[in-house]
Amino acid sequence: MISALSWIPRGVSKLKLEHIADDDEEALKAMKLYASRHAADSGDSGSEDADMMGTSDPDSNPDSDSDSDSEMDDVARARKFAAMLKEDAKVAAKSSKVGRGQGQGSKGAQQISDSLAELNMDAYDDDDGDDEDMNRILGGGNPGMAYYADPNDDPYLNKGKGGESESEDELAYKETDLLIAAARNEEDISHLEIWVYEEGDETNPDGNIYVHHSLLLPAFPLCLAWGPCDPASGSVGGNFMAVGSFEPGIEIWNLDVVDAVEPVVTLGGADYEAARQIQLDALTKKKGKKKGKGGKGADEVPEVPVLPGSHADAVLGLAWNQEYCNVLASGSADRTVKIWDVATQQATLTLTLHVDKVQAVKWRPVEASLLLSGGFDRRLFLSDLRAPDAKASSWKVGSDVEALAWNPHDPNTFAVSTEDGKVSIFDTRNKAVIEAFQAHKKAVTSVSFCPCLDGVIVTGSTDGKAKIWKRGDAGKTFAEVASGKMGVGSIFSAEYCRDAPMLVAVGGAEGTCSVWDTRWAFEGA
Repeated sequence: MISALSWIPRGVSKLKLEHIADDDEEALKAMKLYASRHAADSGDSGSEDADMMGTSDPDSNPDSDSDSDSEMDDVARARKFAAMLKEDAKVAAKSSKVGRGQGQGSKGAQQISDSLAELNMDAYDDDDGDDEDMNRILGGGNPGMAYYADPNDDPYLNKGKGGESESEDELAYKETDLLIAAARNEEDISHLEIWVYEEGDETNPDGNIYVHHSLLLPAFPLCLAWGPCDPASGSVGGNFMAVGSFEPGIEIWNLDVVDAVEPVVTLGGADYEAARQIQLDALTKKKGKKKGKGGKGADEVPEVPVLPGSHADAVLGLAWNQEYCNVLASGSADRTVKIWDVATQQATLTLTLHVDKVQAVKWRPVEASLLLSGGFDRRLFLSDLRAPDAKASSWKVGSDVEALAWNPHDPNTFAVSTEDGKVSIFDTRNKAVIEAFQAHKKAVTSVSFCPCLDGVIVTGSTDGKAKIWKRGDAGKTFAEVASGKMGVGSIFSAEYCRDAPMLVAVGGAEGTCSVWDTRWAFEGA
């Protein structure tokens, strides 16, 4: 299933992605060198005869299964066996002079000696001069049978050398590509997938969408938020995605690294060092105490503590401030809203307005210090972070909050979708709801305003449908303009694209993404 998705602004991603393996090549060499030295220091030499015959205990050598070590062992045994045969040959040769009966032994020993001389095991690792013959055949020095005097000019000999660059070209984005980040889970394996959408043309009006690459996530993802601030340096101009999950930590991934295996940073999260200490303390107490007949055992797994300032439960909602790019807001199942400084990786403020899980958070676009939050307590709060101790504006809705959206054409109004299938429109200057309508029969998991058409919104629901709504010219009532099954199962996320404002990305239970071009719905309108 795809639990959340987010459009990535066009132009922020590098066209040619980075590879983390290139940066770690020296570190990998150092690790291999350390491993080989460690094996040499800790290995058991065993008996010489057992090593020679290959009967030494495999447990004494931790690297006995490696191909390189096996090859070295074979060479060593061959050299020792050759030395033994040479010694036997010498003894046999001397003994042949003693009596007539040793003639056959002398002949056999001489044959073995001649064969060993031909093998020349003592010079096994030395260059044997065969390179001259190969150069003659393949074109080194004297061209011989080679068509090209210089092997570098031969396209067949250099055919594989361009493979890496060709692979990089295949991974490169086009300037016209639209990118979507999707949080996906399948059979307990979670990924952050990057989808590419190629807009349609006359030959392919439906466009093309596919998964470009994916990053493995350690926990089930629940929400996403894109931002340009590099948490490692604090600089702006990058391409990063914050991921909230069932874990209390918030992971921030660099989307320009194609094979990243870990996030750049994690904001908060479990304190595993403290958890290990708790386990050690529990084991110590268990040894010092005897378990009573009716008492609790000391086998219970202790609860893992969290780092200072962290959420204590799952992160359900994220919002990255696009004006103050180092500021990230998060809502959690622990009933709190936290404000994070991405550059310092610290929580700077904790809001405790809600009395139940906080499902969604959204920054006001035109006034970046205002944060809207909604939760399972059926309450909405608008907090001014310039005065966090001041009383926040609040509204009530009839069911659990699912999603929030600010109106880009009227910064005073916002929409909220709820579990009972309704969408409500509010004005920050009034306490009462402006309008509420039944959008779906099931929970409305997503609501998004069209960036280019005033009074147009899209909704997505667990009924599997996405719908377009437009406010009437004569009044405030929203009417359904278009509806359709997106082929993604129950919809968990639907969002308009700012760079192509008539496109809607949809993700759902079947684990796939779909892009809906809504232009046809307004043709002739």
